[in-house]
Amino acid sequence: MAEALRKPAAAETPLYREAPNNIEAEQALLGAILVNNDAFYRVSDFLKSGHFYEPLHRKIFDVAGELIRMGKMANPVTIKTFLPADAKVGDMTVAIYLARLAAEAVTVINAADYGRAIYDLATRRALITVGEDMVNIAYDAPVDMAPREQIEDAERRLFELAETGRYDGGFESFNDAIKTAVDMANAAYQRDGGLSGISSGFRDLDRRMGGLQPSDLIVLAGRPGMGKTSLATNIAYNVAAAYRPAQQADGSAKAAEGGVVGFFSLEMSSEQLATRIISEQTEIPSSMIRRGELTDADFQKLVAYAQENHKRPLYIDQTGGISIAQLAARARRLKRQRGLDVIIIDYIQLMTGASKRASENRVQEITEITTGLKALAKELAVPIIALSQLSRQVESREDKRPQLSDLRESGSIEQDADVVIFVYRDEYYVKNKEPERGSPEHLAWEDKMREVQGKAEVIIAKQRHGPTGTVPMGFQGEFTRFFDLADDSHLPERFE
Repeated sequence: MAEALRKPAAAETPLYREAPNNIEAEQALLGAILVNNDAFYRVSDFLKSGHFYEPLHRKIFDVAGELIRMGKMANPVTIKTFLPADAKVGDMTVAIYLARLAAEAVTVINAADYGRAIYDLATRRALITVGEDMVNIAYDAPVDMAPREQIEDAERRLFELAETGRYDGGFESFNDAIKTAVDMANAAYQRDGGLSGISSGFRDLDRRMGGLQPSDLIVLAGRPGMGKTSLATNIAYNVAAAYRPAQQADGSAKAAEGGVVGFFSLEMSSEQLATRIISEQTEIPSSMIRRGELTDADFQKLVAYAQENHKRPLYIDQTGGISIAQLAARARRLKRQRGLDVIIIDYIQLMTGASKRASENRVQEITEITTGLKALAKELAVPIIALSQLSRQVESREDKRPQLSDLRESGSIEQDADVVIFVYRDEYYVKNKEPERGSPEHLAWEDKMREVQGKAEVIIAKQRHGPTGTVPMGFQGEFTRFFDLADDSHLPERFE
């Protein structure tokens, strides 16, 4: 009976299947490059030597590329000296093989098509590797590896493959790293304001930081009432409002200015966050919007604002207590579906860790979260602005300006962050110390209030790639809005 149920031998999966490849396409492309070096530039923006199946072809492509970038001629004669002389291709020497490639070359016009075929086959081979690893790990999973961890790892590797055609995260040559650095410097040189990162919309802050840098974890911290959420929503709106897409060679869109923002609001609902942003931009107090205490003119202003701004690329996730693993999965999905240039999280202490061991110890849990956020910023190549609470020890000091040691569970936050920014408003503390009206102290208090009213300090306490220091800013409390103070050079002339 068992024998009868067996499939015929012809239907069984063969024991050996060769990985997808097309040696002829590789030969045709390399031949085209050797005959006309312009063919290299048709494929160099997406094709790397690692995409070739045949090891000798990888070496030929690498050597040809280096010669062409140096402005030298790459042909069978110049290349053969850089290849192993004793290597054989069947019964041919390397020199004869190179000459054969050039003799049977395709035209430059076909080069991109052959390059794309090679790239697609390399992607399929990478997919097979990811799939095989998934199956093998699922069969022989370690005791301490939960299925959810395997899913997250597979999702990360598939995302890397979809984004870059690479899945291994292996070594990168110094040459590639230099090219990336020069491209970034060129982008800053070409961009208005000379920023290498995305503009926050605040002139003085951008001057200090060079914009929001890709792969940076930026921690924005402050005591309750200082306005850290306000500053985060201001930046989110500024980035989304400045968004201008630019078409890429592969048909996808990339931000030329501004960017797509993913806002993880763990504290407020999306409606509350939207109300704050509307208040900031229309200058109608949010309390009046919530209570419906609006004039006809105010309501018309709200409607006009909604019609003008409903397509801003600002996406809000209001899941409370989200774990670092869930956040990473949703950020990857958003980047694949809509694009993603900046992530904002409000705030770190409301997130949860993924592992059971970390959830038993709050300091360990925060360490896992900040380490995960830094890894995510690098993986997606976007800046992550993560808000953080400060400990109460600030309140016991005479000078209440925050310090790095005030960060709650501060060790890992301070260590993992590339930039730490504190928001401080003296007005908040002075306002709460109002003496009895009519007393001599009250007059001095009024003078102090006039001095600090509407002013804020954004303190850059740590920055890996720039100076630290304080950026003075203005703050309108009723609209929860920060703004740049006027440059001295733009102030009217003063006479003593």
